[in-house]
Amino acid sequence: MEHKNLVIIPTYNEKENIEAMIEKVFSLPVPFHMLVVDDNSPDGTATLVREAQKTHPGKLHLLERAGKLGLGTAYIEGFKFGLAHGYDYIFEMDADFSHDPCDLIRLYKACSQEGADLAIGSRYKSGVNVVNWPIGRVLMSYFASLYVQIITGMRIHDTTAGFKCYARKVLETLDLEKIRSKGYGFQIEMKFTAWKYGFQVVEIPIVFTDRRLGTSKMSGGIFNEALWGVISMKLWSLFRSYKR
Repeated sequence: MEHKNLVIIPTYNEKENIEAMIEKVFSLPVPFHMLVVDDNSPDGTATLVREAQKTHPGKLHLLERAGKLGLGTAYIEGFKFGLAHGYDYIFEMDADFSHDPCDLIRLYKACSQEGADLAIGSRYKSGVNVVNWPIGRVLMSYFASLYVQIITGMRIHDTTAGFKCYARKVLETLDLEKIRSKGYGFQIEMKFTAWKYGFQVVEIPIVFTDRRLGTSKMSGGIFNEALWGVISMKLWSLFRSYKR
C-alpha cells in the first residue's frame, strides 16, 4: 500500500535553499508531496516556489501568509491542510538543509513499518550530533532539552527538535486549536501533548548540520520563551484530560 506523505516546510527568506530542497525531496525513492508555508518573504521565496509548481503539478503546494506569524501557527495551518487533503504521514522539516532530506525515509519507515506514531529526528539520542554550531549554542540547546525532560517527565532526548513525522491519527487526536505556543516552544508542546495522549514516540538519531546559506531565525529570546513556557505547559496539563 502506498501512503500519502506531506512534508511541511515553513519559509522566511529562503531563496538560497528552497529550489534545491524541493528538487532533493522529490528525487527521493519514497514519494513525498511538499507544502511550503511562506510568511511573505521579501526575498521572493514564494515566487521561486510558484515557478517550481509548474514542474511538479499536484505535488508541490504553497500557502502564502501575510507576514511573520510564528513557527507554530505555520505548522498548525500546514497540519490542517494535510488532514484536509487526506495525507497519511505529515512531516516537519527546515528549508536550510540542516535536516538531511534523505532522513525523511528513516522517519517514514519508523512510523509506517515499525509502529511509531511520532518519529523525531534526534540530535541528542546518541551523543551530540550537531555540526557547525558554536559550542555556546550547542550547550544552550542540549541543556534546554534536559530541562524540559526534568520538568515534564518525558523520556525524549531532543525535545526542541523540528524534524518529525506524525502519523495522521496523532494530529487528528491533538486539539490543534489548544496548542498555545507560537515559537520554538511549539515543538516542545506538540511532543508533550502527543506523549500525554499515550502515542508511541521514538527518536531516530540524525546529524544536524547548521545552514550554509541564508540567515538563521534562532535567538536567545526564542529559547527563553520556550523555557518559561514549559512550566506553564506542565501546570496547564494537570487540569486537562488526555483520553483518546
